[in-house]
Amino acid sequence: MRALISVSDKTGVAAFAAALSRLGWEIIATGGTQRLLEQEGVRTIGISEVTGFPEICDGRVKTLHPKVHGGLLARRDLPSHLAALRENGIEFIDLVCVNLYPFAATIAKPGVTMEDAVENIDIGGPSMLRSAAKNWRDVTVVCDPGDYGRVIDQISRTGNTTPETRLELSAKAYTHTAQYDTMIARYMREQAGLPEKLFLEYDLKQSLRYGENPHQDARFYAAKTPEPYSLAFARQLQGKEMSYNNIQDANAALNIVRDFADQPFCVALKHMNPCGAAVGETIEAAWQAAYEADKVSIYGGIVAVNRELTAEVARGMKPIFLEIVIAPSFSAEALEILAAKKNLRVLQVEMAPVAQAPMQYVSVNGGMLVQQLDTAVEKIDASMCVTKVRPTAAQLRDLDFGWRIVKHVKSNAIAVVCDGHTLGVGAGQMNRVGSAEIALKEALAAGFTSGLVLASDGFLPFGDTVALAAQYGVTAIVQPGGSIRDEESIAKADELGITMLFTGVRHFKH
Repeated sequence: MRALISVSDKTGVAAFAAALSRLGWEIIATGGTQRLLEQEGVRTIGISEVTGFPEICDGRVKTLHPKVHGGLLARRDLPSHLAALRENGIEFIDLVCVNLYPFAATIAKPGVTMEDAVENIDIGGPSMLRSAAKNWRDVTVVCDPGDYGRVIDQISRTGNTTPETRLELSAKAYTHTAQYDTMIARYMREQAGLPEKLFLEYDLKQSLRYGENPHQDARFYAAKTPEPYSLAFARQLQGKEMSYNNIQDANAALNIVRDFADQPFCVALKHMNPCGAAVGETIEAAWQAAYEADKVSIYGGIVAVNRELTAEVARGMKPIFLEIVIAPSFSAEALEILAAKKNLRVLQVEMAPVAQAPMQYVSVNGGMLVQQLDTAVEKIDASMCVTKVRPTAAQLRDLDFGWRIVKHVKSNAIAVVCDGHTLGVGAGQMNRVGSAEIALKEALAAGFTSGLVLASDGFLPFGDTVALAAQYGVTAIVQPGGSIRDEESIAKADELGITMLFTGVRHFKH
């Protein structure tokens, strides 16, 4: 029995080869792998001794030879294949242990050149893996060092691996080469400026009990590379398993938190819409204001903060039924307090800033929509004012806060705020006046009838929303502007003594 070993990742390979050698296998090896095995006392046969041809082109050509691929691909049950091997002096190769040049690690290096990237595209390795995987009934193919142990165990017990194991390892090899080729294709297409193909690669993180509803099957997949503000790479410190809806809601909470890195912030969220949100001098103050904003809707909701969650905040949360609590870190005492709520999901999520907005993928029937995640944050200032009445410093602070919140509310969206916290949120109505009415009535129910500001995610083409806002004590409005009838809403604001700002940017969230 003969094994061909040629690996870039040499983790555990010397022990693997030594074990095969003790079991009576001949070891064929290439280049650096052969040098390592010989240093470790494992006798090897150089690849050139097998092919009768030297390695050429700086090692680019060494295993692409009939004496390698014939030995891998020949079917042991076909007399014509066996005759061809005899006529050409080719011996069987019964096991291939190969992993590939580190292309991913190479292109991840800052300042990597295309020349460096291309030199780390493996040619012979994928060819050997595919040949061995195709002939899995007779050949064992190993591309994952994690499989070394069970392969040696089976060979030591029975003389070979089982057909079931060889089939599984074949599937793993094809997956490995498919991932590798996809990575190269993605890189080369980026260099060539070709956008008409989309390659995505995700690994199964969790099989979910069900999807949005119990009759829907669902799974959760994670990207290959960790990123901040990601549920896929969160640490769950306690609580029940996350559900499909939990993941959706928690992701929405993290997208809101992302926009408030500059100050302590807390958001309570239900059904992917904020029901209470606030900034504060401390995270304790932000939590208290967010909770006070809507004590009813927070029940069964999600709370996310952007600073370490302290014992004081944990004590405030303890009497409330919450599904999930998210923070970048937790004090030891806070974790001890939250541990009393055994079903509460407690998630620690990395919240480091990122330079570039990640891409967002949304499936539609038979297709995929791709866009950059909306991470833009406009600073609201007096230069945006379009009315006779100018905003005060306090109004500007609330308008800035409201604008960042309304961005994350389902359109048509209205947020009514005062003193750095939400008082009412109107989400997802078919007309903007309807959303405004919901938000304003919530503010009134909370006892606020003056000094309010209103943020709208879309323009106000008529004066009706402005007039309604004035009835409930709104003194300042921020909106994108851009309607052909902007003058009507400006005139209404001037008539009612309301200051109004146009951002020139919209943040629809459908």
